[in-house]
Amino acid sequence: WVKLWNSRGYAAVSMDTCGAVSGNAYGEEQKGHRRHAWAGPPGWGGFDNYNDPITDQWTYHAVAAAVRGHSLLRALPEIDTSRIGVTGISWGGYLTCIVAAVDDRFAFAVPVYGCGFLGDNSAWLNVFQRMTKANADKWLGLWDPSVYLPHAKMPFLWVTGSNDFAYPMDSLQKSYRALKVPFTLCVRLRMPHGHGAAGENPAEILAFADSMTRGARPLPAFTRVVCEGRTVSAAFNANGRRVAKAELNTTTHTGKWQERVWQAAPVTINGNASGEGTLGAELPEGTTVWFFNLFTDDGLCVSSQHEER
Repeated sequence: WVKLWNSRGYAAVSMDTCGAVSGNAYGEEQKGHRRHAWAGPPGWGGFDNYNDPITDQWTYHAVAAAVRGHSLLRALPEIDTSRIGVTGISWGGYLTCIVAAVDDRFAFAVPVYGCGFLGDNSAWLNVFQRMTKANADKWLGLWDPSVYLPHAKMPFLWVTGSNDFAYPMDSLQKSYRALKVPFTLCVRLRMPHGHGAAGENPAEILAFADSMTRGARPLPAFTRVVCEGRTVSAAFNANGRRVAKAELNTTTHTGKWQERVWQAAPVTINGNASGEGTLGAELPEGTTVWFFNLFTDDGLCVSSQHEER
C-alpha cells in the first residue's frame, strides 16, 4: 500500500491494524509478523476487550498509531504539512472516520467501505447481540464512528459498493449525513469488498487526493436532486472534467441491503458536459431505492445520495 502511494508521487506511512511489525526483508513484509512491545490487543475491532481500560482497547491503539504516523510525516522536512490526507480500506475505512475526526490536521479523508452506525446495521449485528445490550452500548458509545464524524473538519470522499457485505448503504448514509463538512460519494453497483486491487485501485481515490493537494480539478458534484412522484431529476457541475455518461440505479427489492438486486439504466445528459448540466428520468414501477451515477470520460464515478421510496 505504501509502495502504491509512493508510485503515485506521495510519501506514505501505514500502521499495522493488528499492532505487529514485519521485521522481514524488503519485499517479504507480509511474512511472519510479530507483535511489538506496545502493540495493544491483537485482532480487529476489539469486540472482546470492551471491559479492559479504555487505553488498552483495540480502537484506541489503532487510532493512536495512525495519529502518531501522521505526526511522524509532519516532522519530516521534505513533507508539505498542508497536503496530508488519510485513507483506509474496510476496518481501515472505519478507522479513517475516527482518525479524521480526532486529528483535524488532515487536508482530506477517504474511507473505503468503512463507516459508522455499526449497531444499526452492519456485518457485526450478531456480535453486538452476543455482547448484551449494555456492553454493546458501551462499545458503540466509545468506538462507533457515528460518535466522532460530526467533529471532522476536512472534506470526505466515500468509496464503496451498493451491496457491501460489511458496511451497508443505510449505515453509510447515516454516516455521511452526520458530517458537517463537504463530502463526495462514489457508490458503484456491486463493487467487490477487498484489500489489494478491489479497495486500492478505484481511480476516484487518487483523483480526489490530487484535487485536494495538487490543484487537480475537483470531481463532479451534484448540486440538486429532486423526486416528484416517479420523475427524478438532478443538476450537476462537472468542475471542468467531462461527464461522458450518467446512469439511474434502481432496485425494487427490500430487506437486507447486501442482497438487493440493482439495475442501471442510461440517462440523457443535458447542458454542458464539462460545466453545468442536468439529468432526468422516470423510476421503474415498484422502485424502492434509487440514485444517480455520473461517469467522466476517464472513468471516474460520482454518486448522488440514495433515496428511499
